[in-house]
Amino acid sequence: MKRIALAAAAGLLLAPLTACGGDAAGADGSTVTVTVGYQSKTINTVTAGTLLRSLGYFEKQLNSLGDGRTYKVDWQDYATGAPITAQMTAGKIDIGSMGDFPLLINAARGKQLNRPTHLVSVTGYNLRGGLNTIVTAPDSKLTSLKDLKGKKVSTSVGSAADGTLVRALQRAGIDPNDGIDKLNQQPAVGASALAAGSADALSQFVAWPGLLTYQGRAKALYDGAQLNLPTFHGVTAREDFAKNRPAVLEAFLKAQAEATDYLDTHPVAAAERVAKATGLPAEVVYLYNGAHGISTFDPAVKPQLVSALKQDVSVLKAAELTGDIDVDSFVDDHYVKKALGASYAKQLAAVPPAAASETWPKGAQETKAFASPAKLLAYVAAHPGGIRAAYVPDATTGTLWFADKALWVADGDKLVPFVAPATAQAYVFAHAGARVITYAEALERAA
Repeated sequence: MKRIALAAAAGLLLAPLTACGGDAAGADGSTVTVTVGYQSKTINTVTAGTLLRSLGYFEKQLNSLGDGRTYKVDWQDYATGAPITAQMTAGKIDIGSMGDFPLLINAARGKQLNRPTHLVSVTGYNLRGGLNTIVTAPDSKLTSLKDLKGKKVSTSVGSAADGTLVRALQRAGIDPNDGIDKLNQQPAVGASALAAGSADALSQFVAWPGLLTYQGRAKALYDGAQLNLPTFHGVTAREDFAKNRPAVLEAFLKAQAEATDYLDTHPVAAAERVAKATGLPAEVVYLYNGAHGISTFDPAVKPQLVSALKQDVSVLKAAELTGDIDVDSFVDDHYVKKALGASYAKQLAAVPPAAASETWPKGAQETKAFASPAKLLAYVAAHPGGIRAAYVPDATTGTLWFADKALWVADGDKLVPFVAPATAQAYVFAHAGARVITYAEALERAA
């Protein structure tokens, strides 16, 4: 039954479509409409979507082309990458952004329908895999992946979150096709199922795990960064569009780079902008997109990400969602190289900043960074009611998490934070005398 369901899902993703072109020009060719598909609430794509749109950088770049044409941008917002792929291969969307697994399905479908697409840049990424998290209900007794055996787990088949679930279960010795009851659901449906008790756990991508945890509707069971395998989101473009309008695609990539610079130099303001546009709490946006957030942003197509993409193909093939995919022919970074010029090599070699503890004081337009989680806790304890949000990195994976939702370990005078039970327990096991304590106890010790 599971294989039938997966095959049906693949059929829906790969069903042929016909439609008119998305890159529309007026009768005299003087007006050109460029259609961009994005996911406003998948906040790792904001530099090619929500933030970029709010800043107007793409429109400014188009207006500066000076080719005598008038350009209009049609921004189309979707919940996942699948409908963007459907519209792209139907010729209705020119440029789209989505996660790594949907990018592979984008590549497979484009080739199948003779509407090839290409990965042209990267938006947000995490080199260890921290963009995906498995969460449970706040009162759940589940403490490890092994506890999921025989349980109902909600995820979105074909997504990076499903890839994390499959790999995590395999490492735990659980058959992902037989050891659990997998529920193929959209993120919002899965969140409702978790709240209703019809799902025991939820494996999802940004910003759902952080959002549900922030709202007190979930707690982390597994930090995707434990896989130590890169996860990312990127920009894909139709091959015919890129060849016919290379200047337009380069204008988009220049605008994306500008939006990335804005996010890097104004992380709080960027989080507020994205929050206003999406309805997500700014504190959640900042968890992922902040100065030391889970996501790192730059448009460069790093070799580590391409390598991870190749490893992802086997997961989709095993789920019968795609066949073989020629990743090398799908990746085309020459447009972004041209758009960024000399700065491309620098961005390609850039190393993500080290994780750090941060507080966001109420009413402040800047956050405060701390040399250690303990110093952050001391500051929070000294400012009761004055903190909008506090963030700490997992001591093992570096994944940022809300300080009041983290698992804390007391190790002598040290206070050590973790996202999920497994990393906390591994630390306790390796350090004699260390023990898990409550957040309240951690605050008291720090004070």
